[in-house]
Order: sequence, then C-alpha cells, then structure tokens
Amino acid sequence: MASDPTSEIGEPTSETSEAPKPAPRVLTITIGDIVDSLEKGLRDVRAAPLFGLFFGGIYALGGMLIVLAATAFDLGYISYPLAVGFALIGPFIAVGLYEVSRRREDGLPLEWSGILGVVVAQRRRETGWMAFVTLFVLVMWMYQVRILIALFIGLRAPTTLDGFIQVVVGTPEGLMFLAVGHVIGAFMALVMFSLTVVSFPLLLDREVDFVTAMITSVRAVTTNPVPMIGWALVIMALLMIAIAPFFLGLFLALPILGHTTWHLYRKLVAPEGS
Repeated sequence: MASDPTSEIGEPTSETSEAPKPAPRVLTITIGDIVDSLEKGLRDVRAAPLFGLFFGGIYALGGMLIVLAATAFDLGYISYPLAVGFALIGPFIAVGLYEVSRRREDGLPLEWSGILGVVVAQRRRETGWMAFVTLFVLVMWMYQVRILIALFIGLRAPTTLDGFIQVVVGTPEGLMFLAVGHVIGAFMALVMFSLTVVSFPLLLDREVDFVTAMITSVRAVTTNPVPMIGWALVIMALLMIAIAPFFLGLFLALPILGHTTWHLYRKLVAPEGS
C-alpha cells in the first residue's frame, strides 16, 4: 500500500498542523496618548462609579487588613514598606475595571453578574499565573526590606511603628536604610510596572499565555520609554497620595488607574489580526 505523503516525518498533517499565533504587535505612543487615555479613564469612572467604588474598596480594605494584621502581631514597624509593597498588586485587583471599560467600549451592558463572572473566570486562565508573579514580587519586596533592616538597623529595630519612624529619621543608619530601600523599591516597582502594565488587560482581552503577555508588556515599555516612565511616575505619585490616609484614597485612585490602563493598552497593542 502506498504511504500517505502527508504523514511522513517532518511533513505537517491535517491533525497536527496549526500555525502559531503571531506575537501581539506593539505600537508607538506619545505623551498625548497618555493624556487621552487618562481622559477616557475618567469618563469610565464617571459612567460606572459603583464598579469603581466596589473594586477600589476591595483594594483599600485589603491594604487596611494587612497593616492591621502586622500591627496585631507586633510587626508595626513594617507597616510602611508593607503598604508600599501592597500597591504592587494593584493591576491584578483592577481586572474587573478593565472588563467594565471593555464593555463600555463594545457597547455591552454593565451587569454585575457578567462582570463578576468574568473576574471569577480568570482563575481558569493565564491571569492566575500573572497573579502569582505579582505575589512573588511582593514577597521579594518584603524579604529585601527585612534584609535591609538587618543590615542598617539590626538589633536597634523597634517593634512599634512610632519607634521605627524615630530610628529611621533620627539616626544615620536609619537614613541610609531609607535611601537604599527607596532606590531598590523604585527598581522593583519599575520591574513590576514593566511586567504588568499591558499583561493583565492583554490576558483579559485575548487567549495568550502569561509569558507572552509579560514579554509584550516589557516591549511596550522599552518601545515607548519616555511616555511609559512618565505614566509610571503618575501611578506612583497617585498611589502614595491614596495610601497616606490609611488606604482610603484607593477608593478613587484604583478606578482612575484601572480604567486608564485599559485605554492605554488599546493604544499600545495593535488589534488582533492587524
């Protein structure tokens, strides 16, 4: 019997051949695109305020509980670095806000069941792996804080937040800890920003793996360094202001940042198939 030429080694068959999807194409943007995305994000906040308050409230409540738990276990001295590190997981919490913006963009109804259903469904998709990445960076952030405390403050580290602040701002070792800690923290925040600014909305929008999403996110930042670093500075400033009043500002800050990030993603990544 003659052999089927399509079944020989090295030749594609109808059962196994499947062309790989092309990598998402990154576009070039300007500062004006950042401003336009922010304006669209603010429109989404005004159009769907309850969703913003809901997801922002979850974020704020999570920060409050973490700091209160640290205080309850006599770890109040890590409240500040813990609060700053907690801000790193914002892109994961904002997934519901991306979905709100996507539905408004497509003219779909804003229904709680549908939006929350999409958020819950992410546990079966690659978004779960991205959540693991953000939590891993948070753990590494807290680990390096403990190392810096041991190196610069050592046995002088108090267990209360007030005492810790006095040591940090009132001793040369504390000031050195503060300076080095902020430099390392800024670097880690930039890494996290580069990995997540596009990856979470991309994973919500398309069927891609989380590694491709992270690579695309990093490419978006390296392709547009000036506008993207500018946007990162805006995020950092807004989050620091929002965290100061015991996380209450996150009720408003997260919706603004979440909706804006979605519209920025649309400008950074070309539509699928284009």
